[in-house]
Amino acid sequence: MPYFNTRDIAAIALCASLWGVLNSLISPIFWQMTHLPLLCDLIGFTVLAITVWWVRKLGSATAVGLIATAINFILVPTGTQFLGFMAASIVFDVAARLVGYNAFQKPLQSVVTLIPISTLSAAVAGYLIGTFFMVAPDLARSGGVLGWAGLHAVGGIIGGAIGVVLINSLMTRRVVASTIQVKAQ
Repeated sequence: MPYFNTRDIAAIALCASLWGVLNSLISPIFWQMTHLPLLCDLIGFTVLAITVWWVRKLGSATAVGLIATAINFILVPTGTQFLGFMAASIVFDVAARLVGYNAFQKPLQSVVTLIPISTLSAAVAGYLIGTFFMVAPDLARSGGVLGWAGLHAVGGIIGGAIGVVLINSLMTRRVVASTIQVKAQ
C-alpha cells in the first residue's frame, strides 16, 4: 500500500498550488507596498497547518513546500527567497511529527501546538532568507538577519492563528480530516 493515498495526494496538490500561486501573484504587491514579509508567511503557514491537519503524515508539509517552490519558480523565476520557505516547510513537517498529529484534534491543543510550530518555521525561513537572499538596504531597514527572522516569526504567528481558526471551524462543523472527500460533480 502506498504511503500517500490518492486523497492525500489531492490535498497536498491543492494546498501546494494554493500557496504557490497566491504567493507568486499577491505577495509581491504587498511587498512593494509595505516591504514587510507578513503576507507570504500568512499564506504559507496557514496552508501548511491545514495540510498537516488534513493529511497527518510525515512528508506532507515537505511535499507541499517542494511543489509550491516549483510553482513559485515557474511563475517568478527570480523568486529565490522562496527556498527559505522550502526549508521552513521541512521544519514544520518535522516539528508537527515530533508533537504528534493527535495534538490537532482539540481546539486548545491545536492552538498550543500549531502557532509555536508556525512561528519557529517562519523564523527559520526569515533567518535563511535574510542570510542568503536579502539585499543590504532592505535587511538594514528591518534590523539585520535577526530582525528579518523576527518579522517572519510575526507572520508565522498570524498564519498559524489563521490556520488554527480554519481547522477548528472545520472540526466544529464536523468536517474531520479523515472524512474529507473530494466529490465529483
